[in-house]
Amino acid sequence: MPEIVDSHCHLDFPDFAEELPDVVARAQSAGVTRMVTICTKLRSEPAVRAIAEAHAPVFYAAGTHPMSAADEPMVTVDDLIAVATHPKMVGIGETGLDYHYTADSKAAQQESLRVHIEAARQTGLPLIIHARDADDDMARILSEEHRAGPYSCVMHCFSSGAKLAEAALDLGFYLSMSGIAAFLKSQSLRDIFAAAPVTRILVETDAPYLAPPPHRGRRNEPAYTAHTAKVGAALFSMDYAEFARQTSENFDRLFSKAAAWKQAA
Repeated sequence: MPEIVDSHCHLDFPDFAEELPDVVARAQSAGVTRMVTICTKLRSEPAVRAIAEAHAPVFYAAGTHPMSAADEPMVTVDDLIAVATHPKMVGIGETGLDYHYTADSKAAQQESLRVHIEAARQTGLPLIIHARDADDDMARILSEEHRAGPYSCVMHCFSSGAKLAEAALDLGFYLSMSGIAAFLKSQSLRDIFAAAPVTRILVETDAPYLAPPPHRGRRNEPAYTAHTAKVGAALFSMDYAEFARQTSENFDRLFSKAAAWKQAA
């Protein structure tokens, strides 16, 4: 079975509390040999770290989600650098901008985003970006900061417009396909992915959210990564095994700390 990576999930969420070992086992049985579980509030980092420590296929990232930026203590670069020393902590975030529900906290979100970017610069770990209804500000800040000093980045669960995709790709960043790309009504989003270089594509579940067909409307889990990846393979006229291999190589290139762990193991 082709090996594939779920580059973004939330295994610490209550949805998985009663059966986490089974969820990880089902993922492995489906060929999902590595998963990155994402900490969305820095105070949750110990619990997220513990999941990565307990399950060999699981890595983690840490940061403050933009929707929590105004409610949580403002993260510092030193905070993020400190947690980044863990051998299985492989990314900074998720961070970003979300003006859909929390536009009133724009200033705090933008401040938090710039802190995360600086931490990504200093640690060399990739930035994990959440963007919703904030394309112009997102493109502007990512570009401004990249001019100030380069860093690597993935636009997680990408579902924004073509201009933001182009801006991200021009900076050398990656776009990640979630179950949204597999929804019937998402043809315009699929067109954006199809126009990108396949060497810059990752796949993810964002579990427990956004389950792809045929599981749409139910709890998502890392085992379902393959359903989205099969849609991606069709977009690039590749067979599934070839696309799985390509996106795994892309993951290793971006998440080089996780790749080094795999080689060491």
